[in-house]
Amino acid sequence: MERLLHIQETLEQLGAEFCVSIAELAERASQWNGFLWDWDGVFNTGYKTKEQSSGFNESDSMGINMLRFGYWLKNGRIPFTAIITGEENPTAIHFAQREHFNAICLKFSHKTEALEILQKKYLLDSQKIAFVFDDILDVALAQKVSGRFLVQRNSAPFFVEYAKKHEICDYITASQSGEGAIREICELILSLFDSYHKTISERIAYSSAYQEYLLQRNTLETIVLKK
Repeated sequence: MERLLHIQETLEQLGAEFCVSIAELAERASQWNGFLWDWDGVFNTGYKTKEQSSGFNESDSMGINMLRFGYWLKNGRIPFTAIITGEENPTAIHFAQREHFNAICLKFSHKTEALEILQKKYLLDSQKIAFVFDDILDVALAQKVSGRFLVQRNSAPFFVEYAKKHEICDYITASQSGEGAIREICELILSLFDSYHKTISERIAYSSAYQEYLLQRNTLETIVLKK
């Protein structure tokens, strides 16, 4: 318990908020085998123009890769990983394919439809899935899964209040949209796994374990699902 309290205190000092006890969150995390990510407002601020799509942060990319590697070290397999977005974003497709995610779901304005498709296709249990989200369109999906991570947005204080009141988030990031919130969440989950130091040390050493993980990861073909 001392280890968990240290994790909680470290993140709360940065401004994060735990909406369930960290012990409960750690227990849920031990069951997760899939991670779903919204795109706009999670990987970025959500800003875009007609000529420019929304992008991503390499620090977040490293966080997700370390999360998947840490899970692999602990469980001997790569967790299911997918992006679900309400828009069609070329950069999101590029990122998902570059990182060898299992799937990216595009144009799903009602995101539970994408979840249902993924559950049938990959035999996923919603109670073993964590979801990272930031806004109203994501709530219906967040209500169906076991881990709900809300990316902070200072411009939407009443939405954050709503999410807390209706118990649709378990953790609210200290980091804002587009400012490394994904990295923060990945570091938290790795720490809940009690795998942080081993995972990072193996990656720094470019160990045989990391090379085997990378080989397996890079054989995954990303399925693009469009509504």
